[in-house]
Amino acid sequence: MQKGILQALSAHASYLTFHAKASADATAIREALAALTKLVDGEQIVLGIGANLADKLGATINGLRNFDGIDGSRVRLPSTPADLWCWLRAPERGALVHHARHIQTALQDAFELQHQLDAFKYDTGRDLTGYEDGTENPHDDAAFTAAIVQEQGAGLDGSSMVAVQQWLHQFEKFDAMPGEDQDKAIGRRKSDNEELEDAPESAHVKRTAQEDFAPEAFSLRRSMPWTEQGKAGLNFVSFGNSFYAFEAQLRRMSGAEDGIVDALFKFSHPVSGNYFWCPAMRDGRVDLSLLDK
Repeated sequence: MQKGILQALSAHASYLTFHAKASADATAIREALAALTKLVDGEQIVLGIGANLADKLGATINGLRNFDGIDGSRVRLPSTPADLWCWLRAPERGALVHHARHIQTALQDAFELQHQLDAFKYDTGRDLTGYEDGTENPHDDAAFTAAIVQEQGAGLDGSSMVAVQQWLHQFEKFDAMPGEDQDKAIGRRKSDNEELEDAPESAHVKRTAQEDFAPEAFSLRRSMPWTEQGKAGLNFVSFGNSFYAFEAQLRRMSGAEDGIVDALFKFSHPVSGNYFWCPAMRDGRVDLSLLDK
């Protein structure tokens, strides 16, 4: 597997998405990917492949598809497909600059940068609203089971599916809410992270309780706050052995399941939505052998 998926969050991160150039044929794309694999170590640089890129190469990755929203959603859920996703992880920002520069050089003949988003760890792992993020993340063997594909055959085993949404916070709305209402929207107290026994059904904690789904919907969240040109929010990143857990939770959050919309939408909303396949590692290199089939 790409070890960075299971490792603790780094202090700083960058997320790069790329589109294949219209002029790039399959040969040019494969040459660029070969150059990229020399940089991807699965720890400082985690790589994801989009469904459209697999299609361009005539490959089928079992379980990989584009994010197309949620049927019946009561809120807007943008779909912004990309061909490549690179998650850069480092203890300081200078390393990210060089990683990003080298990646763009390796890909320049066949890909163009779609978006770059810089992120960071806030306090002990809090969202910019002040609430702890990822409290219910599985750990150790449970994290591996939730996030990593197993028993699906060579090329798939050890890989992971990742859902990525950039959420934009509207702090003027959040700040206008009394502290008690903020806690009720999340379903936890900001002061001690304890879950509220009397949280409303719209509370985020209740909307996303992973054990309350059938089957259970556990995934591994690796989200981080971001800020860009005066705006800020959370880059939501959810790794799973499939997209089931993410979609089950988002269906309930969006009101598609029972008409109740997650209270998060009172002060935040997604501005992007992507699915990617994160290949396993083999002999120290990211394994893209399925793209050759």
